[in-house]
Amino acid sequence: MKQRVLLLVPLLVGLACSSPRAMDPHVWRPTSDESPDSIPGPLRNFGPFDSFSDALKATCPLILSKPNATVVHLREQDPELALRVSTEYCAWLYYTPEHKYELSMLTDLSAPGSALRREASCLLPPNVDDPRYPPSSIKYIFLLHNHPFAGEISEKDIHLAATMANAHGLVSQLGNRQIPLSVVAFFTNSKDAHHPTCDGFHQYIPATRELMKWLSTERGWRSEKMGTVNWISATTFVITRE
Repeated sequence: MKQRVLLLVPLLVGLACSSPRAMDPHVWRPTSDESPDSIPGPLRNFGPFDSFSDALKATCPLILSKPNATVVHLREQDPELALRVSTEYCAWLYYTPEHKYELSMLTDLSAPGSALRREASCLLPPNVDDPRYPPSSIKYIFLLHNHPFAGEISEKDIHLAATMANAHGLVSQLGNRQIPLSVVAFFTNSKDAHHPTCDGFHQYIPATRELMKWLSTERGWRSEKMGTVNWISATTFVITRE
């Protein structure tokens, strides 16, 4: 078994610098009079969903279809360009008092200094502002984003998931079932930039400390356990690979 010690990093999800961006009705970029701590929801004309599995199946191709959400096609031919244009998009999948799963708007705002660090990132606010419901009634289920290079869950993802679990709880009680909060990173292996396939997602679940990989198949999602995150302090952890 291979072990790696990973240190605390800023609370970011993913990796990106991007070129100037056009307006997109799905993408939220806060104005000066909007709180950066809450992202609007739900996404218009999308959902709601009866199950989180259905929501993931719909959200994966939506996010991967966004400009530069995948740069697999550029990775070999022009890695420098791939780094410059790669863009991450983040969103919350949350559960409402109407027993439905909803997607927040997306955000592609990157962390300050990402370009200098040759990283891609998207900053996901800790809360969802859905004016239909009291804030305390919303259950936070998945922190969703894409990995432009189809990579695994990063240390930033793990730290962010742990922080959000501390804020919202490791597990949400949804009727007669419990759903753990987790971070999900969608990926594609396709080199078709205009029609990328949703090939699956990587996941970290703080409640169980599991690292999972899910592949999209004709019969639905197929899972594989990739490892376990073992925290040795509040800021460091060791990953034990399967």
